[in-house]
Amino acid sequence: MKKVKVNLLPIVSKINLPTVLKTAILPGDSMERLFIATQVGEIIYIGNGSLRTFLDIRPQIIKLGTSEPGVSRGGYDERGLVGLAFHPQFYYNGLFYLHYSIAGTQGPGALPEHFNPNPCDPGTINLKWINRETQYDHIDTVEEWIVQSNRQPQKRRTLLNLRRPFFNHNGVNSLNFSPETGKLVLTNGDGGAGYDPFNLSQDNMEIAGKIIEIDVAKDTFILNPPVVTRFDELPVPIQETLTVMAKGVRNIPGISYQRFYNQYIKYVGNVGQDLAESIFSFVQYKPIPVTQLTQASLRNTEPDKDGCINFGWRGWEGAFPTSIIKDCSGNPDLEEKTIAYYDEAVKTSVRRLPPLTSYFHKDPRPDKFGGTALTGVQAYTGNAIPKLTGNVVFTDLARNEESGPPVRGVLAYTRVRTDGKLNDFSVIEADYNFESQSAYYVSLGTNLDQTRLYLGVNSSMKVTDFNQGSVFEIVP
Repeated sequence: MKKVKVNLLPIVSKINLPTVLKTAILPGDSMERLFIATQVGEIIYIGNGSLRTFLDIRPQIIKLGTSEPGVSRGGYDERGLVGLAFHPQFYYNGLFYLHYSIAGTQGPGALPEHFNPNPCDPGTINLKWINRETQYDHIDTVEEWIVQSNRQPQKRRTLLNLRRPFFNHNGVNSLNFSPETGKLVLTNGDGGAGYDPFNLSQDNMEIAGKIIEIDVAKDTFILNPPVVTRFDELPVPIQETLTVMAKGVRNIPGISYQRFYNQYIKYVGNVGQDLAESIFSFVQYKPIPVTQLTQASLRNTEPDKDGCINFGWRGWEGAFPTSIIKDCSGNPDLEEKTIAYYDEAVKTSVRRLPPLTSYFHKDPRPDKFGGTALTGVQAYTGNAIPKLTGNVVFTDLARNEESGPPVRGVLAYTRVRTDGKLNDFSVIEADYNFESQSAYYVSLGTNLDQTRLYLGVNSSMKVTDFNQGSVFEIVP
């Protein structure tokens, strides 16, 4: 693949951790503006050269950087404001959508201690999430808001309230509209911990670990939906607005659509466990109505899952059966890799979608890199960087190298293959001097027609370190 070099053009600095980067045209405005959602709960935009506040919901966001009441997590957190999407008709109707973790909903978590599967102990392979009303970490909400005639945003209704077992894997850039169906797409992580302890991602009734389409054109007239974890706990009018597009999700930095003649290629990244980060692509899919899933569950029958996408987690981590990696006691330079969930890997082996590309946490090849966590996947259709035109750009949080600080994130790209084979990827060299500061690449965004790319960078991975964030445009 061709070597690509880009520059990073600074747009804004000294903001909080930027989780979502999107453009939109405000009602009554004439210009497309860049909107930045921060994890702590602000949405700001660039207007006439200055930074303006669009919405500030910081008081409504759970206290970040803590776990059980009063227990610190060292400032690392995956909760907060993680999703922002503007309705395709936002300029005319003022509607936009938020996904965030609600203040005051902190619980003790679903398990008392750190989870590791042990194939020799069936108890760790067949765990169930019990006492869900009390054993959970927090509650996430998906809401519809409207920009009123006085330019002030106001909440209109709640679409979903989701109880989450652990603090992590809530998705990030988790709300996007499908240009194909016009529906709001929620890319929902598996609920957290590591190794999906309760196998929520493969269970048809669990909301966690799925990509869900929400028909926002239907008004359910349910002002405060119940807090749920499963589809069959939802009132029927809400079930009727939902279809399941994909399952087998671990954690996911959004979905990107690329027009290809008269159809769309969908790109989805699945954050890895210990081995690999993976990017998937697909065109054809057949979403399953949630009402069909719940009826099949009541009848104890299997729903028609032909055409529903399955990324294979927790049995598969990208192209590999999910492994447990241990140091070899006799040889510290080597590692023992054991298949964690052999039976599940076999069960899902033919049902799953193979990835378009994977990159690895350790990679000995000279022109590659060791990754940490996938943080963004976006199709690029612009002509300013010709070598990237029509390709898929992705970001990794931090280059996994032994060289130590300062930390640097990674930009890379892959291209579409029409033959279904696993594709290679190539590093994009970014010319920017961060000097002695760390630079975690935390988010990737585009403008409305995908001709411009934006990169969110933070110099700390602690949400309690404020004003450490910057946003760049990726330019030739």
